[in-house]
Amino acid sequence: MLDDRHWMDMALAEAQAALAKGEIPIGCVIVKDGRVIGRGHNLREAQQSPILHAEVVAIADAAQHTGAWRLAGTTLYVTVEPCPMCAGAIVLARIPRVVFGVMDPKGGAGGTCFNILESPWTNHRVSVTSGIREDEARALIKGFFAERRHL
Repeated sequence: MLDDRHWMDMALAEAQAALAKGEIPIGCVIVKDGRVIGRGHNLREAQQSPILHAEVVAIADAAQHTGAWRLAGTTLYVTVEPCPMCAGAIVLARIPRVVFGVMDPKGGAGGTCFNILESPWTNHRVSVTSGIREDEARALIKGFFAERRHL
C-alpha cells in the first residue's frame, strides 16, 4: 500500500503544473482503491473563474471518472489546506478523508481558521491529516508570492 507521502507527491506535481501556467501553485489528487481517480490544479486565472480551485477541479474530474457525485471511499490530497468553498465541496461530495500539506492561516477551513471539514453542523464529517510534505508545499507557495512581490 502506498502512503500519504506518495500521493502528496502527485498533488505537488499538480501544483507545479499550476505554477507553470502562472497560477497559484496548489495541486490536488483524489485516490480510491490505490489509484488516482481525479486530479486538478488551480485554473482561476486561465479560466477567469473564482471557483476553479484545485480541489473543485479534482472533485469534478473524480465525479466524471466514476459517474457519481458521492465520492465515498476516497482520500483527497491537496498541497494547501482547503478554503471554505473547497471544504464545503468536499463535504458535499462525501469525501471521507482529506490530507493536506501546509496550513492556510488566512482562510483555512480544515481546522486553522474554520473547521468545516469536521463540523458537527454538517451532514458529513471528514477525517483530516495535515503536514504531509509541508516543507515542499510551503516552499512552492512562498516562492510564488515572493516572485509576485518583485514584479
